[in-house]
Amino acid sequence: MTLHDTRTGQVLPLAPRTPGRVGIYACGPTVYGRIHVGNARPYVVFLLLKRMLEREGYEVTLVANITDVNDKIYAAAAAQGIGSEELAREMTAYYVSDTDGLGLGRPDHEPLASESIPDIVALIERLVAEGYAYDADGDIYFSVRSYPRYGELSHRRIDEMDQGEGVEGADRKRDPLDFALWKAQKPGEDTSWDAPWGRGRPGWHIECSAMAEAILGLDFEIHGGGSDLIFPHHENEAAQTQAARGEPLARLWVHNGMVRTDREKMAKSEGNIFPLHAALEAYGRDALILYFCSGHYRQPLEFDAERLQEAERRADRIRELARRLQEGPSPAWSEPILQEFFAALREDFNTPRALAALAEWTREANRAPSPVGDADLRAMLDVLGLENLLEVEATATSDEAAALVEARERARLDRNWDEADRLRDQLRDQGYEVRDGPGGPELLRLP
Repeated sequence: MTLHDTRTGQVLPLAPRTPGRVGIYACGPTVYGRIHVGNARPYVVFLLLKRMLEREGYEVTLVANITDVNDKIYAAAAAQGIGSEELAREMTAYYVSDTDGLGLGRPDHEPLASESIPDIVALIERLVAEGYAYDADGDIYFSVRSYPRYGELSHRRIDEMDQGEGVEGADRKRDPLDFALWKAQKPGEDTSWDAPWGRGRPGWHIECSAMAEAILGLDFEIHGGGSDLIFPHHENEAAQTQAARGEPLARLWVHNGMVRTDREKMAKSEGNIFPLHAALEAYGRDALILYFCSGHYRQPLEFDAERLQEAERRADRIRELARRLQEGPSPAWSEPILQEFFAALREDFNTPRALAALAEWTREANRAPSPVGDADLRAMLDVLGLENLLEVEATATSDEAAALVEARERARLDRNWDEADRLRDQLRDQGYEVRDGPGGPELLRLP
């Protein structure tokens, strides 16, 4: 299995610390609002990667954190006139519910920043003791220039970096490049914890370093997230952990591209979001997963109705084929296609190439002169989280619909095509589609 590593800029083989075991940490959401389709992309990418690695025989532990302590949460809660803890709890529940709608299961661990304070404080203490961080009136900052390797992940020149912290703490920092590890409690902030430097709460970057290390240890296999996190978030994670521990946080840094609307990153700040729960309602989970798989995980992915409708059609073609398959081994022609499918996923998790193999399998099965076994198709769909497409349920037919089908058959026998078409349209108005085959008409419930 190979994956693209942002730090080296190369596609590298997966090399586990312990043979047969893989740890993945994927940065999750900051819960100040319901998540959108763009937030869901890393969730899907890394859960599907876990499935693929498990099929390859690895024991995989996937960690996806929830940031429930953050400036954005304070601001959003204040705007709504509620407590920050209340808002974080509400939005965390929505996040779990919305991502459950994807039907991919859950990560093995979903740590909350608010429940990880002791680990965070201990890591900051180590950085202060090692001379990489300093106290400025209760705020603790990481001294960027004290760490010579800073910038190796994002490949940015140190003098061209902006931590994105604005003017906050500018008068207390020794250098504008420095970033906050701990923030003293400010007026209007209703959540804080005790620390050796006084009450306050953690900065964003230190949260993930502490949570990842606590669950996966150091030098784990894959750290993932959206490409918008490369700098400053992941650059800072990598720097502070290496500085404190003398070991790297992760071996491979794997980043997915952004979901875009009209070539602009989908983001709350851009005002161009499409909520995940609304997308699931509009298009269904199968189409949404196929949409995510239609683009290589490292590339930007445009979100528009045309792409979602094509994904819906792809799902419908698989469901239609499933009605004609039989359980059991697939024929000989299937094996090379199956091998190509998994070869694509082994080579930097190339889902578009894998989907091309899946489409070829579907075409060949439709051309087959005799019933085809479903084993190979089931193996491919399982890795993509789409095994339910094969679970074809019998269509419940009303007495009225059954009578219309019978009347349509009489019209067809009488070669009264206009009447047959009228009855077909009447069935469609009731939510059914009639498909004529060698065994007679089949009545399908329209989605």
